[in-house]
Amino acid sequence: MAKFPNFLFCFIFSIVLFSTKLRVVLADSPKNGQYTATKTGSNFTHVCDPSRFDKLGLEMSSFAYCDSSLPYPVRVKDLVDRMTVAEKVQQLGDLAYGVPRIGLPKYEWWSEALHGVSNVGPGTFFDDLVPGATSFPTVILTTASFNETLWNKIGQAVSTEARAMYNLGRAGLTYWSPTINVVRDPRWGRAIETPGEDPYVVGRYAANYVRGLQDVPGENNYSDLNSRPLKVSSCCKHFAAYDVDQWQGVDRYHFDSRVTEQDMVETFLRPFEMCVKEGDVSSIMCSYNRVNGIPTCADPKLLNQTIRGDWDLHGYIVSDCDSIEVMVDDHKFLGDTKEDAVARTMKAGLDLDCGVYYTNFTGNAVAQGKIRESDIDRSLKYLYTVLMRLGWFDGNPKYNSLSKDDVCSQEHIDLATEAARQGIVLLKNNDTLPLSQSKFRTLAVVGPHANATDAMVGNYAGIPCRYTAPKDGFALYGRVDYAMGCGEVLCKNESLIFPAMKAAKKADATIILAGLDLTVEAESLDRDTLLLPGYQRQLIEQVTRVAKGPVILVIMSAGGVDITFAKDNEKIKGILWAGYPGEEGGRAIADVVFGNYNPGGRLPLTWYEADYVDKLPMTSLQLRPVESLGYPGRTYKFYNGSTVFPFGYGLSYTNFSYTGLITSKRSLHITLNKFQHCHNLNHTCGTYRPPCPSVKVDDLKCNQHFEFEIKVKNVGWRDGQ
Repeated sequence: MAKFPNFLFCFIFSIVLFSTKLRVVLADSPKNGQYTATKTGSNFTHVCDPSRFDKLGLEMSSFAYCDSSLPYPVRVKDLVDRMTVAEKVQQLGDLAYGVPRIGLPKYEWWSEALHGVSNVGPGTFFDDLVPGATSFPTVILTTASFNETLWNKIGQAVSTEARAMYNLGRAGLTYWSPTINVVRDPRWGRAIETPGEDPYVVGRYAANYVRGLQDVPGENNYSDLNSRPLKVSSCCKHFAAYDVDQWQGVDRYHFDSRVTEQDMVETFLRPFEMCVKEGDVSSIMCSYNRVNGIPTCADPKLLNQTIRGDWDLHGYIVSDCDSIEVMVDDHKFLGDTKEDAVARTMKAGLDLDCGVYYTNFTGNAVAQGKIRESDIDRSLKYLYTVLMRLGWFDGNPKYNSLSKDDVCSQEHIDLATEAARQGIVLLKNNDTLPLSQSKFRTLAVVGPHANATDAMVGNYAGIPCRYTAPKDGFALYGRVDYAMGCGEVLCKNESLIFPAMKAAKKADATIILAGLDLTVEAESLDRDTLLLPGYQRQLIEQVTRVAKGPVILVIMSAGGVDITFAKDNEKIKGILWAGYPGEEGGRAIADVVFGNYNPGGRLPLTWYEADYVDKLPMTSLQLRPVESLGYPGRTYKFYNGSTVFPFGYGLSYTNFSYTGLITSKRSLHITLNKFQHCHNLNHTCGTYRPPCPSVKVDDLKCNQHFEFEIKVKNVGWRDGQ
């Protein structure tokens, strides 16, 4: 049967609603990589275990914070009130040192689960007992499925593995994922981590993935959401207007994002608002950059007023790692001392410091009168309430039975494969795909990604359960002749092109796997060009010229690549975009090429032509065109130029017709009262001027909506999305 196209559903829906163990240097890693952690591998399960207290020589019944019959606010207040100021300060870093004299153990807040349980961050590690976890496709590819149910299911699977690893002493309960920054510029190195360029789609991804991670089945009907149980705790990051890492001498530690209020509300804040309001996320992470001059982690308007006030966060706010140090040493904000900085950020609403500034300098700030003990108490209450909701104090019987068998289960590996299939986008097909297994028996599988393993899982990936490389995936369909073509993705020399050409001359079909990897686009590494690196284009063109059979090009990348030359080459019969498809990527790609899966993915990013990067600097954050400077618009919403492939583009092995547009209203009329006044707008095109160009948003009640229907029919010969 014909399946309703997911990308169209998201569009319609949006209109109806109106959008190991070493700490490595990453965004959520200390700037200087100065910390280490100990792999304990303990069997600790929860704080309020009588046997624990017996070993400590304490009577658990005398501690009200362990009385599960009491409400969380009462228990948390009892816990915090028992600590001295010096002890409280030691709980404010990502490594909370605990207070043994009152039975409170250490806790490491920092774990990651962007697309699978990761070993980035000291809260999680792998060893002989748990050698790996399921590595799902990177977020940019999973988003291309436009399948909200899939996003939620992946979150459920990841949290199941996280809980199992927690039971085995190999993981924490708080995960600083997902990344939900909108991809404003095609050069951004962290596009791999994100759900793309549309703020509404990014927000829907955030809400669904967070729900998958956090929700405990049957435990959603709570009048007090600060008491709602959590499977694991999720964190939406990086707040806000963060999308410059390292570009032509401008880095994230010094960058000041100059943003209009309109772009801030429409684009940069919208996904975070949805993450909090629809996903009920239990944490938000503030970013390294400044926004209009103020470091995000020290901005009370962004933290206290917006996240906690307007959006009503049920959880805590954490800094990107070493953000307070960055504020002092790199931004040199207001000439703050270390004590000034910790006081400023805590009063602005920052509860937890990924780093050591809070633990090292908050005590001095209190002694100097720059902050009050009550400010510390407020943050600790938010933190320990989240840990109570997680069962860190009382345990969680629903998940106590999860074990090693629940990590890397066949069910999760199959889900990772299905996610990769659903995200793969068919960009070109000249009546050649899918290939017939009976007709194309010998396959030349060539290119720098033909034997990809680590590249398929991208960053924040942990250790996968296993890999199925592309050449191994295609070996299930025919005899494979593999040739590298390039020594690596950067393809710095052409010496390996000839063996690839030799393989293509003999094969019934040739599959070229090219693209980018973390040496080209990554955290702390933005791109300067949208072209393929090194000699990759030469490899593709020379192999195509001599190939005996049809040539299929597969691009692995996060951001778009200008492959107009391949799009226009008639001998290249098909082109697929496979993102970074996770541990089972090779299997998924082969399944799509040979028709065991009909691709239904749609691009979550615009693929610009190469000269786009010459038209405006990456540091210009305005999304609308800046005519005075000749800057084009950004994203599909505001860019009117030609593209290689537009946002939402994707082909299928079947065809659909879209007919019968029926709307509930022809137009939307707003009747103004005597207190509402019209205002002019600066029109930049056309001569028509409406009688009332605009009205202030604050003067309107946005409670009108309209609906429409479109008939979708599969007019092809096979099922499709």
